[in-house]
Amino acid sequence: MFWSPEGFNHMSDNNEQAAIDQAIKQILREQRLAPKKRLGQNFLVHRHTAQRLVDIAGVEPTDVILEIGCGLGALTRPLARQAQGVIGLEIDAGVSRWLKEKGGLPDNVTLLHQDVMKADFQELAKRCAGPLKIMANLPYSISNPLLFKLIENQETMAWAVLMLQKEVGQRLTAQPGTGEYGVLSVLLGACATVTRLLDLGPGNFHPRPKVDSVVVRIVFQPVPARIKALPPYNRPLLHQLVKAAFQQRRKTLLNALAAAPWLDMTKAAIAQLLEQTGLPPEIRGERLTVEDFIRLTRAFAASGKG
Repeated sequence: MFWSPEGFNHMSDNNEQAAIDQAIKQILREQRLAPKKRLGQNFLVHRHTAQRLVDIAGVEPTDVILEIGCGLGALTRPLARQAQGVIGLEIDAGVSRWLKEKGGLPDNVTLLHQDVMKADFQELAKRCAGPLKIMANLPYSISNPLLFKLIENQETMAWAVLMLQKEVGQRLTAQPGTGEYGVLSVLLGACATVTRLLDLGPGNFHPRPKVDSVVVRIVFQPVPARIKALPPYNRPLLHQLVKAAFQQRRKTLLNALAAAPWLDMTKAAIAQLLEQTGLPPEIRGERLTVEDFIRLTRAFAASGKG
């Protein structure tokens, strides 16, 4: 059965969405497909939301977009209309088969049955003929691992527009001193600019999730001015220090770093480095800005720990 949400656009919004919901249920039943809990699948199904996402993402006619998790193609189709091409990664074999055989995808869509966590981003960037421009509806189970993968592959990235669970999105834009501020807040803040674009309710997805979602835009290239202004630093060491600082976030920064087995420094030596960096030993990691963590990284690297 071929299905496209555009086939219902002669109806009122409420009737249209009800018809789309019924069509999706029929497709899933006939094809013996079901959203898999282990994959955290909640398919985007709202046609107007999909088009709005393409619009606010700023997709250009010359872009080749990497879509992670095509689902039933609700976002893939408007992307294909706006962009030069779409390369879609879909981990679900049944969904991938249906999309290829009966999904009616446009000719400028290349669908790959592949796990994004095992994908080679450098190879994908070659296929996209430039830094990756990513759009994705991310399940909770892979949100954090994928975000870390984006950070590790930042040189291959232009931007990513991601649909995330709201609490995950809040962490990415959190400010120092807040409960949401953590490892990803700092590491993304050191290499990209994160902007919150849009909040989405459960009604945009099938099945309906129990939580709200948020859409964020993460810009890696062109390198934002704030990132250019940062001094050079040892990136792996920054990652280690940030993770150590938040490992037990209620500890002081001094105690948290002293407990890190890889650091192999006396508490007194760590306290001296903190003092040189202008950080009081009783401060907690959650109070440090990105710039504070980079100064700390440079101080540890100068002491021979980088």
